[in-house]
Amino acid sequence: MKLLHTDLKNSVLKSMTQILEQNRADILKANKKDLEAFKGEDQALYDRLIVNDKKIDDMIEAVTSVMHQDDPVGREISNRTLKNDLNVVNTTAPFGTILIIYESRPDVTIEAAVLAFKANNKILLKGGKEAIHSNKALERCWHQALEMNGLSKDWIRLMHLNRTETQAFLKSPSEPLDLIVPRGGERLINFVKTHANCAVLVSGRGNNFLYVSEHADWSKAVNVIINAKTDKISGCNALDKVLINRNIPEYDTKLNMLKQKLEQYEVELLVDEKVSKILSQEQTIADDAIWYEEFLALKLLIGEVNGLDEAIELINEFSGKHSAAIITEDSEEAQSFMQNVDCAAVYHNASTRFTDGGQMGVGAELAISTDKLHHRGPLGLNQLVTNKYYVYGSGQVRVS
Repeated sequence: MKLLHTDLKNSVLKSMTQILEQNRADILKANKKDLEAFKGEDQALYDRLIVNDKKIDDMIEAVTSVMHQDDPVGREISNRTLKNDLNVVNTTAPFGTILIIYESRPDVTIEAAVLAFKANNKILLKGGKEAIHSNKALERCWHQALEMNGLSKDWIRLMHLNRTETQAFLKSPSEPLDLIVPRGGERLINFVKTHANCAVLVSGRGNNFLYVSEHADWSKAVNVIINAKTDKISGCNALDKVLINRNIPEYDTKLNMLKQKLEQYEVELLVDEKVSKILSQEQTIADDAIWYEEFLALKLLIGEVNGLDEAIELINEFSGKHSAAIITEDSEEAQSFMQNVDCAAVYHNASTRFTDGGQMGVGAELAISTDKLHHRGPLGLNQLVTNKYYVYGSGQVRVS
């Protein structure tokens, strides 16, 4: 794949910001078609589908932000000269062609493409059928920006495949494919991992947990729980499960206080058997399988634990390995929690809603990776490259 000069890539992105602004009305019109055609009852999916003026402003800001970031390609990672005078230089290099599969969110068509392109990768965008008109409008903007700068439309393009065709493509790609990023629920991820024949970087489900320690500031705990649960229910960084230490002072009273506060936000509560003895009016879970579930709704499961170790064990067994938080005023306890919980992001006295490229200082993100290879957490510009060794010699041969 040809390496593009940074100035050319930035010129495409500058053109894109202008084209998005010029085509604002057309993008909104296309999105209106998608919203009117939406037949499902999934509120989170519908929320992610919406494009308004603020979303377009955010798209423009994402492109502008990436344009101003340093080019991640060709950076020197290491440089050493060996005893045999071979000069070994390790540098960053593009992946090649990336396929991202995602549901709903048309803004992914902008954020994923801008990051992949700036990192000198081609990108194939497999959006959901529910966002087809929005995605086509945004693809036209990309193609206009590319062609204005003398580049092929092949750098960024949508794939229009049904489930069967997608399965066939994953098994036997009709073109080189170097990396697949499935961005969606457990079913989508399993589908891709089952059928893909190249590297897969999983952007996992949320199902995020928060543990309230016996050493917690209760007011702080309530504020964080409310924010993490209600700020944006469609976010993969939203809160689903709360574990409360039974040794908290005034435990019964505080549970009832939390219940009343959540009811103000119309949050549906589920409780485990132990908590049901106090919150007896709430629905008690009948099947432990629900601990694995990502709700994407105004729903919260509250469970009781005896201490830190039990909380860590439950989180590591059931969570989506995305984000987890502890509320405590004991810094040593917080450190133990953060070191032992197996998640991409761990928090002390803060909302899980901050697991986001922009919020964490990474900038625009392709996804939140819950894998451990090649990167974990927000996949920003600097994470969309691999590495390559350049070895310079003067006729050296190896003697075993």
